This record gives sequence, C-alpha cells and structure tokens, in this order.
Amino acid sequence: MKKATAQKAKTYRLPETTTPEMLEMRLMNDRGSILTFGDLILAAGYFYDPNGRCYYGATYRFTTEDHTCEGEIKLVSISGETFLDNGHAIAWAMQQ
Repeated sequence: MKKATAQKAKTYRLPETTTPEMLEMRLMNDRGSILTFGDLILAAGYFYDPNGRCYYGATYRFTTEDHTCEGEIKLVSISGETFLDNGHAIAWAMQQ
C-alpha cells in the first residue's frame, strides 16, 4: 500500500484489512455505504470537513475466493479529494 493511502486510512480510521460486514457496520454508523462490484468493495465514507465536502471514496479488493460478507478484503485506494455526497464518492471508486 502506498504511504499516502496508509496515511489517509489512518486519518479516516479505515482498517487496512477487514471483511465487508465489518466495513459496512463501521461506515453505516457514520453516513457511509458500501457496494460489492465484482471482486471489489466500493466504499463511501463520511469524515467531517467544515467546507462541506465531507465524503471520500475508497476501494477494497477480496483477498480470497470467499466473496461473502465474511470474506477478507484489503484496502487498495482512497480518494485524494473529498466530495459533497456519497454518490460522487462511489462514482470515484467505480472508476478506480
């Protein structure tokens, strides 16, 4: 994982490895959401910013053949920019 991605993960309190179920529980409490997209998990998270652009995008990849809610996933990327809503954050993640 790139150093910048690791730093953003720390800032947003995102785990580097987890399961889709645990990630969803973590993000849903903070206005976030996840989508399964092939072997990727696309995530939109919320992190307060006074400029109003509080959402970020992130992508995770399954590390095993288990693509259920309990399969292991690993963080791949986090957006360098923030967005006005979770839809734009997911759109960013879909392009990764």
